[in-house]
Amino acid sequence: MSLALYRKYRPQTFGEVIGQEHVTGPLSQALRSGRLHHAYLFSGPRGCGKTSSARILARSLNCAEGPTPEPCGACGSCQALATDGPGSIDVIEIDAASHGGVDDARELRERAFFAPATSRYKIYVIDEAHMVSSAGFNALLKLVEEPPEYVKFIFATTEPEKVLGTIKSRTHHYPFRLIPPGVLRPYLEKLCASEGVAVEQAVFPLVVRAGGGSARDSLSVLDQLIAGAGPAGVTYAGAVSLLGVTDAALIDEMCDALAASDGAAAYATVDRVVEAGHDPRRFASDLLERLRDLIILRQVPDAVAKGLLDAPSDQLERMSVQAQQMGQATLSRCADIVHNGLVEMRGTTSPRLLLELIAARLLLPAADDANNALLQRLERMERRLTLTAGENHEVPAATVPAPAEPPARPAGPEAPAPGSASPTGTPAGGPVDAEQAPPSPPAPAMEPAPVAAPTSALPAASDTTPAPVRAGAPGVLDAAAVRRVWGEILTMVGTKSKKVAAVAREATVRDLDGETLILTFKTGALAALLSSSPGPLADAIYEVLGGRWQISCE
Repeated sequence: MSLALYRKYRPQTFGEVIGQEHVTGPLSQALRSGRLHHAYLFSGPRGCGKTSSARILARSLNCAEGPTPEPCGACGSCQALATDGPGSIDVIEIDAASHGGVDDARELRERAFFAPATSRYKIYVIDEAHMVSSAGFNALLKLVEEPPEYVKFIFATTEPEKVLGTIKSRTHHYPFRLIPPGVLRPYLEKLCASEGVAVEQAVFPLVVRAGGGSARDSLSVLDQLIAGAGPAGVTYAGAVSLLGVTDAALIDEMCDALAASDGAAAYATVDRVVEAGHDPRRFASDLLERLRDLIILRQVPDAVAKGLLDAPSDQLERMSVQAQQMGQATLSRCADIVHNGLVEMRGTTSPRLLLELIAARLLLPAADDANNALLQRLERMERRLTLTAGENHEVPAATVPAPAEPPARPAGPEAPAPGSASPTGTPAGGPVDAEQAPPSPPAPAMEPAPVAAPTSALPAASDTTPAPVRAGAPGVLDAAAVRRVWGEILTMVGTKSKKVAAVAREATVRDLDGETLILTFKTGALAALLSSSPGPLADAIYEVLGGRWQISCE
C-alpha cells in the first residue's frame, strides 16, 4: 500500500521546509544560540508547514546532540519522531478540535508536572489551538505562564485571532505564509522526478493553482493525478478533465473574441464551454484569472522572471499578444464586469444565461462607465491606426507629383474652398439639404487649381506607386475606407485643434453621400459643436484623403 505524497515527503529538518525561511531561519538561530522559549505559536493557512515545523522543533529539542537545528536522525528520539516512527511518550500531540474543553485542559495541567520519561523535554503540540474554549485557555493560563523548566508548548492554529490574548502574549508568535508558485512548482517537479512519473509541463501550473499555495493541498492534487495517470504519465488533457478547470484554448478563444469585438465568436465559445460540460461559474472564474494575468503581463513584461506569472512558454506568447491587443483600460473594465458577474452567479439557477449576459456586457463598452468606455474606444482606434499605418503611409506621396507646387490652403472663412464646410456645417452657398443639392463639378472637388496642371504626370506615377485615393473618384472611396483611416484623421485634427479633436473622437462615420461625409453623435449638443467649427476636421480630411468634403453632423 502506497503512502500519500504529503506524508511520504513530510520535511524532517528545517532545511527541508520550503517557502517559510522567515520562520525556519530565526528558529534555527534560536536553537544554535540556546535562547529557547517555553511556548511557541505557529499560525498560518492550512497545509503550509505548521504541524511539520512543530514536530521538527520537537526533534531538534530532544535530539541526543541537541538542542540543534539539524537533528541527527540516528538517536532514539529522532527515530521515534520520524515520519514512519512509533512516536515518543514525551511528545504529546493534542487535537484541540476534539480535546479543547476545560476538563481536557485540567488533565493536561496535571500530567505536565511529571518529568519526561526518556527525553530532555516534555513537549505538548496543540493543533487547531483556536478550538480551545475560553474556559480551557483559562485553565492552562497559569501553566503556560510559568511551566516547569522541562515543559514546552507549541500551539498551531489557522486563526490566531481566536487564541486567548493572555495566552498569545506569553508565546513567541511565528506566522507561516502560503507558498509562492515560484517556490512550489520546482518542488513539485523535483518530487515527480524522484517518483519517476512523467508529467507534462502544462500540468504544474494547474496543480499549483488548485493547491492555492498550500503544499499539502498541492501534493494531494498531484497524488490524485498520478494515481489516475496512464502509461503516458500525467497529461494536460487528463488534468483538465479531472480537476474541472477550463481548457486554456477556450479562454484564448474568448480573449481573442473580446479583443476583436467579435460577438459571434464570443457566444460560440460560451456554447462550447457548456457543450464540453464545463461549469459556467468556473469558466468565468478562470477568465477572470486570465484577465488578471494579462493586466500584470502588460504592466510587467518580465512578470515570469519575477515570479508574478507561471504558465507554459507557448501560452505566454499568446497571452503577450492578447495583452497588447486589448489594452489596459479594456482589460481593467472586462475584469470588473466578470468579477461583478461572478457575484451575481452565486445561487443562480441559470449560470449559462448569466455567462451570456456577461459576454454581452463585455462586448458593449458604451453600456458601462463613460470614462472607461471612452478609454476603451480610444484604444481600439489606436489599434486600427497601427494596423492601417502600413497601407496608408504611401497615399500622401502619390497624391501630388514632386515638381508641382503644394496646393493653396484656405485662408479662412472669407475664402472657403469649393465644396468645403461652412462654419455652420453646411455648404458655402447656404443651407442646402445633402440629398437635394446638385452635384458640384468633379474637377474642383478632386484637384485644387494649382494641382490641376500636371495631370499627365499622374498615370506615370501610378506605374511605380499605388494610385492615390481621391475624394471625387467614383467607386474608390466609401465609408468603410474612411473608417479605416479615421484614427489617422483624428490624430491630424489633434495637431490643429484639441477641442475639435475631442468632439470628433465621439463621432461615428455613418455614410459617404457624394461629397458629403455624414457623422453621427450620441447627443445633439456634440453634433452642433462640431458643426459650428468643422474647419480643422475638413483640413485633416483633406491632408489624409486629398479632397475637400462637406461635413454633415447628425
